[in-house]
Amino acid sequence: QVQLVESGGGLVQPGGSLRLSCAASGFTFSNYAMYWVRQAPGKGLERVSTINNSGSSTSYADSVKGRFIISRDNAKNTLYLQMNSLKPEDTAVYYCEKFGDGSRGQGTQVTVSS
Repeated sequence: QVQLVESGGGLVQPGGSLRLSCAASGFTFSNYAMYWVRQAPGKGLERVSTINNSGSSTSYADSVKGRFIISRDNAKNTLYLQMNSLKPEDTAVYYCEKFGDGSRGQGTQVTVSS
């Protein structure tokens, strides 16, 4: 079955950086586009970034454009999100999501605070 395991979250000061990882198993990772989505306290899910199956095409929400970079390593079945210039409003639980069936992992908490 599909398994997605996020890691790399934590507490960081405003302006800092974090790199999230998502280890995928149970499906042919290289065949699927993937997303990073987040849920801030008391808010709904927001799609942060998308990457196609090969990694050649990416897109970002306006709220993170120019600060976050999505990438993938199909040989390692791993999805990444490099987050730079973090802001308090980036505080959320971050999930990786598989295209098509909406499978997500358990999430990783990112807290941006001084």
